[in-house]
Amino acid sequence: MLAFSKFSGSGNDFIIIDNRTGAFERLGAAVPQLVRRLCRRRFSVGADGLILIQRDPEVDFAWRFFNADGSEVEMCGNGGRCAARFAHTHGIAGDRMSFRTRAGIVRAEV
Repeated sequence: MLAFSKFSGSGNDFIIIDNRTGAFERLGAAVPQLVRRLCRRRFSVGADGLILIQRDPEVDFAWRFFNADGSEVEMCGNGGRCAARFAHTHGIAGDRMSFRTRAGIVRAEV
């Protein structure tokens, strides 16, 4: 079973998975293929991208962001909005938070 949430931000939708246990990483090289399958509209969940919420020792959380084609990218503003809301809703972060992306630290407020 794969638990996920789906959030929408400014016209984009994202599958968000709490990966603080690191379970998703055990898939290794199969991650991009799974992302493509999960994001495929009309055949699966369907989304513009997939976000993995991960532990980080210095900030509230880190993320890995994948486009629907399976490519991992540094940053997505609409995805950042959704990740912040997810973290707040799930008690991962408070009203003000910081999270790590491949582009650097992002600060957000709910």
